[in-house]
Amino acid sequence: MTSLPLGPVGAWVPDVERIAVLRANALGDFIFVLPALDALRAAYPSAEIVLLGAPWHAKLWRDRPGPVDRVLVVPPRPGIREPGPDEPPVEPADFLAAARAERFDLAVQVHGGGANSNPFVSGLGARVTAGLRAEDAPPLDRWLRYVYYQHEVIRYLEVAALVGAPATTVTPVLAVTDADRAEATAVLGAPTRPRVALHPGATDTRRRWPAESFAAVARVLAGDGYEVLVTGTPAERETVEAVVAAAGVPVRPQVGTLSLGALAAAYADCALVVSNDTGPLHLAAAVGAPTVGVFWVGNLINGASPLRGRHRPIAAWTTRCPVCGVDCTPGIYPHRPGDGDCPHRVSFVADVPVAEVVEAARELLTPPRPTR
Repeated sequence: MTSLPLGPVGAWVPDVERIAVLRANALGDFIFVLPALDALRAAYPSAEIVLLGAPWHAKLWRDRPGPVDRVLVVPPRPGIREPGPDEPPVEPADFLAAARAERFDLAVQVHGGGANSNPFVSGLGARVTAGLRAEDAPPLDRWLRYVYYQHEVIRYLEVAALVGAPATTVTPVLAVTDADRAEATAVLGAPTRPRVALHPGATDTRRRWPAESFAAVARVLAGDGYEVLVTGTPAERETVEAVVAAAGVPVRPQVGTLSLGALAAAYADCALVVSNDTGPLHLAAAVGAPTVGVFWVGNLINGASPLRGRHRPIAAWTTRCPVCGVDCTPGIYPHRPGDGDCPHRVSFVADVPVAEVVEAARELLTPPRPTR
């Protein structure tokens, strides 16, 4: 497998049998780390790669081909992950004792700036630790400065390179299994015409394009002859229902009807996925679906796919709060004038025109003419 020269590569670590990788946050965050996991697998082909993650990682990775051999569920801990509903408590000391018994040779922190995660990774007792370090974080054996504005995929590839694992790809890829496809078909049925999916939710309400705008896209694509799915988590039910009500055409809401694996299969079978900048958008891209994503410009820098053959990220350039007018950029650039933050969580992407999204969608849905 050919490596990609993305920057300096640290010394390869000999005699590595087991690698711990901490990445216990949300779906999109995990998709971004897949190329780094691929790099570790290529550099250490005989080592066991153990993802230190959340319960949903364990479910997603069960019987799924890819660079992760096993998931070790990390207990809820400040700065690591929030507890899930009805999740039984686990003493952090008990988890660390069990993790140290695994005798990790490498422990890699691709979780964040490291203020909470670096002490956790150091406590695993690995021979070599590596990861990110913000100004308030303690160092690991090998570390890279955490700088906020950097594409997430490249950020974690640079961390993998610290331990002699150069990049083999910059494109996240997640395998879809036969079980995923069977579940998706059982819920959705076989398509009778090409499908598209819209995902109007996002945990951060500032990233949400208005439901009325998604509804307008649904009307256009349904009029073009596509079957339109509107996907969402149970927490996003109200948003999905708003899109369905405003669309005025038959669409198929799917709220909590599909497991994460089945959702991946459903997206893989779509001709296009239109979404806010949120986990399902990045999941769709990782399983091969063309995407149109609505991004706030800062998030576009960190998370939008750099590929344009199948993906169209559309940027909103709003930097001042639409409610109070505060310039929200000095929180990242403290030397610049302005207040830097405000309590409002209204959409920063509402001014993206429907026409831009429709134009991008139709372009991706029209196959290119063959060259002679």
